[in-house]
Amino acid sequence: MNLDNESAAVAWAQSCAQALPRAGYISLRGPLGAGKSFFARHVIQALGHTGAVPSPTYTLIEEYPTPAGRCWHLDLYRLGDAEELEFLNVRDAIDGNDLVLIEWAERGLGWLPAPTLVLDFDYAGDGRVCRPSRTDWLSNGS
Repeated sequence: MNLDNESAAVAWAQSCAQALPRAGYISLRGPLGAGKSFFARHVIQALGHTGAVPSPTYTLIEEYPTPAGRCWHLDLYRLGDAEELEFLNVRDAIDGNDLVLIEWAERGLGWLPAPTLVLDFDYAGDGRVCRPSRTDWLSNGS
């Protein structure tokens, strides 16, 4: 999906919010500044969360109640060791029936289960691009 501008990126996140599985973990991959946190913020807002949605860069994990169910947003960029996830109670989020969006999930290798879906973000000229690992979920609308 080509995300040529901010409006296109917001529209993509809103569409994804309607189609993503309501339970499972979504790995958001890509270089710094490629749009992972922006995407997560707009998915969480599209699910109905009305409060602020800051990047969890320093807190590592944020929980958001939404009318569609609980949503978790993790940013593991600053994670020193995958075992730190145990102290953050990440297993409770992943093992539950919640939607979990994880940036830099590769830093949790060996501890995190396989993701339900991977979304790869990257730069594309002046815009961004998002490539899903699979597309069957796009027609979910669940």
